[in-house]
Amino acid sequence: MIICRHPEALRGAMGVAAAYLPASEEIPMRDLTPELSRRARGIAAWAALRTLGRRGVAELVERCCAHAARLAEGLEAIGFEIHNDVVLNQIVATIGDAAFTEAIRKRVEEDGGCWFGSTHWQGRPAVRFSISSWATTGRDIEQSLEAIERAVTIVFAGQRVSG
Repeated sequence: MIICRHPEALRGAMGVAAAYLPASEEIPMRDLTPELSRRARGIAAWAALRTLGRRGVAELVERCCAHAARLAEGLEAIGFEIHNDVVLNQIVATIGDAAFTEAIRKRVEEDGGCWFGSTHWQGRPAVRFSISSWATTGRDIEQSLEAIERAVTIVFAGQRVSG
């Protein structure tokens, strides 16, 4: 435990900034604790290794990476530009301009089809997908792609009518 009289010094040592983390004028708690969290993350890692074993954890990681690759492939087919090499479980993408990309993200979130967050890629607004749950299935990926494709169709049609 550390007690510090100077919160700015603590924030300087522990602070984390990323496009997907909301900015704040106040000092957020995430900047005063290690690893954006107060819980003991090591216990979850230990439990996963103890339960699944090394091979099971490797299969879990490989499955999440395969789901990400499938999602990226489907996003490209819909018209998204994939900005990163999808070698792990992360995808950064855009479709059209920043406003269109954000409209798609909001529409999918409102409809509840899946969730993905806003971020920036090389100074440009984008969206970020992270496939990290052990419970994610291939069907979940397909349903997410269906929800995203519906949103693209709806938002595009709305722009054509109003534009």
